[in-house]
Amino acid sequence: MTQRTASASWLKNLCDMFAAEGVNVGPMLQDCGLCERELQDSDVRYPSEYVGHLWDAAVLQTGNRHLGLRRELCDRYGGLHQVGFAMMASPTLLDGLRILQQNLAVVSEDVSMNLEADDRGYWIYLSLAKHHYAFRTRIEFSFLTTLMLCTWITRQNIVPLVQEWTFAAPPDTRPYQAAFGCPQSFEQAENRFLFSTEILTAELPTESAMVCELHQNVLREQMARMGFASIQYRVYTEILRGLRYGEPRLSDIARAMHMSERTLQRKLKQEDLTYQDVLDQTRQELAEQYLANSALSLMEISQLLGFLDLSNFYRATKRWFGLPPGKYRNQLERQPFT
Repeated sequence: MTQRTASASWLKNLCDMFAAEGVNVGPMLQDCGLCERELQDSDVRYPSEYVGHLWDAAVLQTGNRHLGLRRELCDRYGGLHQVGFAMMASPTLLDGLRILQQNLAVVSEDVSMNLEADDRGYWIYLSLAKHHYAFRTRIEFSFLTTLMLCTWITRQNIVPLVQEWTFAAPPDTRPYQAAFGCPQSFEQAENRFLFSTEILTAELPTESAMVCELHQNVLREQMARMGFASIQYRVYTEILRGLRYGEPRLSDIARAMHMSERTLQRKLKQEDLTYQDVLDQTRQELAEQYLANSALSLMEISQLLGFLDLSNFYRATKRWFGLPPGKYRNQLERQPFT
């Protein structure tokens, strides 16, 4: 994929949250070649690597592995501006979460979200495009920010049915319990939490079809300006949705996008891409996430990436990372906060 970016307003929110936690933000921004004044223009975007750099530097400076895992901080600094307003005007929280899923890139292209139906409600998955030093701290903050956003939208204290984490349980789990208020389960296959059907389908107090459509039109324009109207992004999104169920064929993706295979191939060619290019890029991004998760075996990762056999996964990993999957995983596991 092309270089990922994050909005200046999101970087400013993070810096304000870090400052509230006692972090000296100035030197961190200088390392990125930025100053706080440059974050005032909400229309400006910066490489998303800056977000990871700021998280790493903040955790190293404070030594706090639960930086930002406080409800009041996420409530104050986790606002998503235009996306949040569109969600608030939605008919239900589930509708709002679907808007968030579709438009999260307006805030940051580094985070992806998926919804999966369950007989009790919906699982909400969040993942980061790159594994880095403060990955664990950052994913905790992302989930709590999402929970507090839902609390703000519904005007009620939402408690997930359960929360699952891929990493090992810390010696003290009380910060998690205080933040999320639900049972915590560690060393699981995914980072996710479960919302009940009752919470998700209740009518929102600020529902307005006209206001919701107005905000979504603005979001669609922003997504188009960022290039997310491209065929590459649309194919990438469809592959993400179906990859864990086996390698999606070109015909599957074309059908999902309501066009012929020939039309899809022609449109990809106009962007100097082939279907195999996008499939390979998508798999590479997911492979880095999955290999950082010690709860997943190499066979499970191979299956999640849609490979027919383990040997194809090994060859692909050596091509992507220069190492076989086991050695690359060992390299990631030597990093803190994994």
